[in-house]
Amino acid sequence: MSDATPAPESATGDSPDFDTLTRDIADVPAVEVITTVAVHLMSAAAVNLGLADGGETHKDLDEARKLIHSLAGLMDASATEISSFHAAPLRDGLKSLQLAFREASEVPDEPGQGPGEKYTGPIFG
Repeated sequence: MSDATPAPESATGDSPDFDTLTRDIADVPAVEVITTVAVHLMSAAAVNLGLADGGETHKDLDEARKLIHSLAGLMDASATEISSFHAAPLRDGLKSLQLAFREASEVPDEPGQGPGEKYTGPIFG
């Protein structure tokens, strides 16, 4: 049997029912989609800042800048759509990434010119 061919369901019905294991995107609340996307952007930015396992081997400040800027834009646009319960930790994570970017840069941007600072205001480190 090839990897592309699904295994037949056992006679006892022990095979997983993927319809019950997955959710239709229509059933996912908007706040969950927004926060999930934000967490993915944060994780990718952290990797590109060299903050993950493997550190310097994955460091790419140009990519990190794009991800942080996109995260800041998403946070700015969704600020009124998600509660502060969800937004506060995301804002804290964004600020941490912005500070880490500033520290990682050989020539730091002027305050207000760093990634996402167009949306968050100047970040001072």
